[in-house]
Amino acid sequence: MTFKEKVKQVLEEALLEKPSVFLIDLTITDSFKIIIGIDGDNGVVLQDCIDVSRAVESNLDREEQDYSLEVASVGVGSPLKLVRQYKKNIGRTLIVKTNTENIEAELVEANDLFIILSWKAREPKKIGKGKETVQKEQQIPYSDIKEAIVTVTF
Repeated sequence: MTFKEKVKQVLEEALLEKPSVFLIDLTITDSFKIIIGIDGDNGVVLQDCIDVSRAVESNLDREEQDYSLEVASVGVGSPLKLVRQYKKNIGRTLIVKTNTENIEAELVEANDLFIILSWKAREPKKIGKGKETVQKEQQIPYSDIKEAIVTVTF
């Protein structure tokens, strides 16, 4: 078993003990620096990072392979990568980039195939001059999404 395979196996076992926490990113550099990015259904607290770090570290032997380990939650501005992330962000505003457009809207639904965004837009009136506010909704399959980021409002 290679070092990378061993790290993946140990990490999977560690995450089984924390079912609300899930893996977003695992990088192992040529110099054996392990970088683990996690997210959680209810967010990630420092203790989650500590627990995952300890579980990985206690099951790897530095005598076999010297390594460095970094466990962190994915940042607020990080793109969403998993369906599970979309589902936990229902009700929040996203900036979604597709091949044809950029949409900033509220995520109102997320299932295993697509998301549904809802927003208000100003459009020309059908009769007469001026504009009116209309409610728009769009269904976007995950395959069409190039990048989606949760916007943070204060």
